[in-house]
Amino acid sequence: MSQSDPCLWTQLLQGSQSPCDRYKHACCSYGSNVYILGGRENSCLRDFWKYSVVCDEWTELNYKSEYAPEGLEEHSMVAYKGFLYVFGGMLDSAYTHCRCALWVFDMEKEKWVHHQGKRISPKTKMPSNRKGHSAVVIGSVMLMYGGFVDIKGSSQDFWSLDFDTMVWCLLSESPQGSLGPGPRHSHSAVAYQGCMYLFGGLKGLREQRDFWMWNTNSHTWSSLKNKSGPPRLMGHSALVYRDSMLLFGGGESQTFPKSCLWRYNFITQTWSVVTTLQGSKPPKKIHHCCAGLGPSYKTNTSSPSSENQTRLLGGKPKPFNNKCFPAPLAFLGSEGAIELETFSLDKTYQSTSSELDKHKEDLMGKDAQSLGSCLTFENRAFKKQYSCIEDDQLDQEDGDIEQHLPDTLLVIGGRPCNRHSPISIWQMTLTDS
Repeated sequence: MSQSDPCLWTQLLQGSQSPCDRYKHACCSYGSNVYILGGRENSCLRDFWKYSVVCDEWTELNYKSEYAPEGLEEHSMVAYKGFLYVFGGMLDSAYTHCRCALWVFDMEKEKWVHHQGKRISPKTKMPSNRKGHSAVVIGSVMLMYGGFVDIKGSSQDFWSLDFDTMVWCLLSESPQGSLGPGPRHSHSAVAYQGCMYLFGGLKGLREQRDFWMWNTNSHTWSSLKNKSGPPRLMGHSALVYRDSMLLFGGGESQTFPKSCLWRYNFITQTWSVVTTLQGSKPPKKIHHCCAGLGPSYKTNTSSPSSENQTRLLGGKPKPFNNKCFPAPLAFLGSEGAIELETFSLDKTYQSTSSELDKHKEDLMGKDAQSLGSCLTFENRAFKKQYSCIEDDQLDQEDGDIEQHLPDTLLVIGGRPCNRHSPISIWQMTLTDS
């Protein structure tokens, strides 16, 4: 990606019916929903939320179950075939070593289920509780690396969990020297075409900027060149976008978070900084979460079935509601600018309903009444037209909502966070084709 392909950052204000601001939480996108679990505000949180991007609505999910986790922070959460798999993040206690810190949530039934990992024999090892580890899904396997393990500090344990058999396997734990990342926590990891890519994090108390690839076929680590890549980082986030990895935020210390967005091209094996449109300013965040939505962020995990989507949206699947409208964007000073706003008639946070109505009318004129409560953006730079599909057309389509979502990245929560305020959400939209 060249420097001429900038991105747009926009803050999406949330209402009172949304989770509080937090950091060291876990999030995961699946279909058109984003799930957020735990983290810290003033103390460790024990709550679980689902955000519907289509409806622009938050729903607090049931946590009153014997199979639900306790309050968690710096845990991992991945999705696979309609289930969320949560690992680690428990507060250190005398009971931490007595069980495998794995919890499973059924997204269709919206309940926690008893589904612990299995032991092949009494001697079979299972991973202990940890924080700041990474977890990715490749095929039907979750790969989990490192983490901070109580008094042992940074770990270099590398585990796999087979979702089909629920059997854990320890891939490596012995020192590997230059043959692997070594002890690591608060790093990032993504999966791309059968490989796991790991960047930065903390080795003990020292921040790192090394870049590694694990090949699942050869079961080997490779050190990748990073001379022109990001600086030393911890508490950052990364995810796959098309044939690239996007890496955002983090910092060399807790008190100085960064706002830089980096892009690594898997094809050319090169790094570049993604610039921002004039008038657009990204947030400075650390210990946040990123969620990618839309076809370009689609992972190799299965999407919800049409039947599940119909149930979640109250009987009829509807694509993401995008209205294109002719609004002047003088504050960006560019004809190629994009604007994204979130409107909701029932939200009172920072704006009253009447103020939102007036703002909508100023921006869209006669289209204001037809907008409703949904994410909306003007799309000149994309040179594409996203629009609502009429109800009679839906009967002839597969109802795959995810395919109708515009490509967007959400940065959710993170430090600095605002006490007793709705969770911070920023949207990033790339302007390349």
